[in-house]
Amino acid sequence: MSRIAATFSKLKTSGHKALIPYVTAGFPFADITPELMHAFVAGGADVIELGVPFSDPSADGPVIQKAGDKALAAGIGMVQVLDMVRAFRTQDTSTPVVLMGYANPVERYNQKHDRLDGQSAFVADAAAAGVDGVLIVDYPPEECEGFAAELKSHGLDLIFLLAPTSTDERMQQVAAVASGYVYYVSLKGVTGSGTLDTASVEAMLPRIRQHVSVPVGVGFGIRDAVTARAIGKVADAVVIGSKIIQLIDEVPRDQVASVAQNFLREIRTALDS
Repeated sequence: MSRIAATFSKLKTSGHKALIPYVTAGFPFADITPELMHAFVAGGADVIELGVPFSDPSADGPVIQKAGDKALAAGIGMVQVLDMVRAFRTQDTSTPVVLMGYANPVERYNQKHDRLDGQSAFVADAAAAGVDGVLIVDYPPEECEGFAAELKSHGLDLIFLLAPTSTDERMQQVAAVASGYVYYVSLKGVTGSGTLDTASVEAMLPRIRQHVSVPVGVGFGIRDAVTARAIGKVADAVVIGSKIIQLIDEVPRDQVASVAQNFLREIRTALDS
């Protein structure tokens, strides 16, 4: 059982829902990410999604795009992201970490770190660093059987997005290769856009569960304790990204971790109430 699966199993047994914060690696300061990840855990996070900066993030809105641009300007790439996970693992060996990003940084990493045994350098190095899962936005499920198998052989989960526009066929394709959890994008559009319609989410989740057996997390549009509590009543996990990035942007370095931790503690309390 992967670390992600074990976490969700434990939460289900205790009757709790997973809190999954997202932050772009290297934001708002290049060296703060491991410290911020520990603050997430102290605030009640069950899984951490770490965004890999990329120059053309098609699924991300202005808030996360800005964070990615700042991280890229600070020289943050896949090598540095894996180093951050490795640093986090020196103190935390239990909290699952998921890398969320795009195909280009993965493919480029494999090109630059070619392995003679034919294996993916990215998968091997991610596993060695302590990564538990990956969500590659632009990897279609029908082309991921080999990638999923290689990840599984290293103990990593492959996570996919589903959207309000996802067809039954697409859900079946995702179900065939997904593990860990699936991430339901509650809004049409990019991260941080629109207003969350909890009724629509509640109506969609039973349909997803007809096809997908892994837990279902919901993100895009969850910005406070009220919306988190509403989504937590129907989903297995709540994912929050843009709001966290907004809160820690322009905050003095010595306050970043505490601001994030205090915000997540509010969300954790709402989910558990």
